[in-house]
Amino acid sequence: MIGAIPGLPLPLARLVELLASLPGIGPKTALRLSLNLMQKPAAEVGLLAEALASLHAKMGFCPQCGAFAEMREAQAHCAICEHPRRDAALICIVEQPVDVLMLERSGSYSGHYCVLHGRLSPIDGIGPGALNLAPLDRRIAEGRVRELILATSATVDGEATAHFLARRYRDAPVSISRISRGVPEGSELEYLDEHTLGRALSQRVAWERGEG
Repeated sequence: MIGAIPGLPLPLARLVELLASLPGIGPKTALRLSLNLMQKPAAEVGLLAEALASLHAKMGFCPQCGAFAEMREAQAHCAICEHPRRDAALICIVEQPVDVLMLERSGSYSGHYCVLHGRLSPIDGIGPGALNLAPLDRRIAEGRVRELILATSATVDGEATAHFLARRYRDAPVSISRISRGVPEGSELEYLDEHTLGRALSQRVAWERGEG
C-alpha cells in the first residue's frame, strides 16, 4: 500500500489514494502526480482544486438529449441542442455522454443526439427502464424526428440495444439507420479515432424493418 511507505505524510498519502482510485491511474502514477502537485505553486494547485470542487455544481446533463451540459440555469440545454444550425430532426443515439464528444470530433455530424446513459445488459440487471428514452419518445410523438441513427457500440450488449431500439420505434414515422460496419467488432465508440467514426456515420445503412 502507498500509504504504508515510511515517511509519507498523511495528507500526501490521502491524495495518492484518491488519485489512484481514478481509471487508468495506478499507485505509482498517483504518487508521481501527487509529488508533481507538491512542486507547483499553491495558486496553481488552488485553481485545480476549485475546478474539481465546482464540477458537480456547474456541470450536468442536458434534459433533452442527455449529453454533458453546463448548468447556467435550471433545465439548461447543451450547446448542441441550442445551436440554431443543427438538424433537430436527425437524432444519433449513443450509449454515453463521452460518445457525443468523440462523434463531435469527427466533424461529420450536424444533427442532435439521444444519450441512453447505458445499454441493455441482462447479466447486470440493466433493462429498458434504465435507459434515457423518455425525452426521445416525446420528440418522436411531437413529430420532430425524421431519422434515428443507431450508434450503440459493436459489442454484444450494444447490438442487443440497437435491436431493441429498432423494435421500439419500428412503427414510428421515422427512418432508422445503423452506423456502418467500419466500426470493428466489439469496439466502444470512446476508443475509436474521429476518422473511423466519421466514416461510420457518413456510410450508415438503413435498418431493415424486419431486422428488429
